[in-house]
Amino acid sequence: MSTHTHYQSVFTPGLLKGQVIMVTGGGSGIGRCTAHELASLGAHVVLVGRNPDKLSATSQEIIGDGGQASWHSTDIRREDDVKAMVAQVQQQHGRIHGLVNNAGGQYISPLASTSAKGWQAVIDTNLTGGFLVARECFNQSMQQHGGAVVNIVADMWGSMPGMGHSGAARAGMVSFTETAALEWAAEGVRVNAVAPGYIASSGMDHYPPEAGPMLREMRNTVPQGRFGTEAETSAAIVFLLSPAASFISGSVLRVDGARPQMRMGWQQGVAQADVQERDAVKPFNGFHRAVTPKVFQ
Repeated sequence: MSTHTHYQSVFTPGLLKGQVIMVTGGGSGIGRCTAHELASLGAHVVLVGRNPDKLSATSQEIIGDGGQASWHSTDIRREDDVKAMVAQVQQQHGRIHGLVNNAGGQYISPLASTSAKGWQAVIDTNLTGGFLVARECFNQSMQQHGGAVVNIVADMWGSMPGMGHSGAARAGMVSFTETAALEWAAEGVRVNAVAPGYIASSGMDHYPPEAGPMLREMRNTVPQGRFGTEAETSAAIVFLLSPAASFISGSVLRVDGARPQMRMGWQQGVAQADVQERDAVKPFNGFHRAVTPKVFQ
């Protein structure tokens, strides 16, 4: 937990004042952190997810910190529900300036024992749902006014053994990002993606207890020798939503400490604790309400 009483963003105060930005999966993890940072910069954050308790709690946190937030309990996998939700947001706020397509999830399963139902559930959540929300934000608001979309994918470079359903969905979302960036450019809409690597967020607590030792050891496969923070991921998202990224579209910004470049036989190893405190790579955690995942406690 940070010792600060408000979000310590690196971005200028008021950067997003007056903007309405939707964050799916905004009730926990990276989505919750991002919602807090966006609100701290002046945006009205619209939280979207399936769990009303989490959405309400995060909304109340933001309001308690002096920000603006509202929430909609919606299953993004259901087309009619997404259409209705976006229409309601559009009616309430007049337009949607930005979308953070963050909702997602997966479970550990080798391909040979993954059922069609399980495969489809992960595809629907991580790919189809994101497509539906982005399409409706475009059709109902951004086509007329412009806007920015940031799709959250994952470290799936070189695939995702043990979670092939998620790897396929995330790779599909990267392709969707590139296509939408082209098709929607004429309307003044930018579409990018952020690919988090191993981030210490509450999402890690969704895996079974027996996965704990593996999760705790994952830092040893990262050249920087540590996990990333939710705030480091949020900062990348905010940058891509900001005016400074106005000529960036169709890109993927990795936040992974160079993990995909790790190679067997590279003898240098990973950065040790003393090196991790050097200014250029020192962990950044501006999120004053950050909570350490249970698996690391």
